[in-house]
Amino acid sequence: MANLVMFIILAVVILGSAVLCVTTKRIMRAATFLLFVLFGVAGIYFLLDYTFLGAAQISVYAGGVTMIYVFAIQLVSKRTLQGFEERVKSSKMIAGGLAALAGLVVVCLILLKAGFYTQEIANVEVPMKEIGLALVGSGKYQYVLPFEFISVFLLACIIGGLVVARKEEKDV
Repeated sequence: MANLVMFIILAVVILGSAVLCVTTKRIMRAATFLLFVLFGVAGIYFLLDYTFLGAAQISVYAGGVTMIYVFAIQLVSKRTLQGFEERVKSSKMIAGGLAALAGLVVVCLILLKAGFYTQEIANVEVPMKEIGLALVGSGKYQYVLPFEFISVFLLACIIGGLVVARKEEKDV
């Protein structure tokens, strides 16, 4: 019963923060709400006794990615962010809602067709050594190549942010 109550609390925090993250007009508040979403997801991992994934969620996403966002926001000049307001047309909002609804229908149909809801979950604990080998192995269904790609991609984003931040307009 306590797990259900904690799940409901975490779900409300995640959903509320996600909605506030995409609807706020202040960029620093959006980064803060994103941080709350990532902490909520880590809380769900801890609730499921996936302590490794919860710790990785906090250290990599809540700590690292959010700090990259905050640094990028701080590096951009205030003149660029002042008066930055995008008006969304109602036709784009309706099209986005229809696309999201179509995606939800496709996911539900795939889950129903695959029989995902009837599969029993084995009550077997996976050793940490197997998780580590899957994360840093180079064989089939192992993830060293995506990790390397993401690290190079994040480095390119940081360098690009620095280049944009240091770019000064020349008066002609």
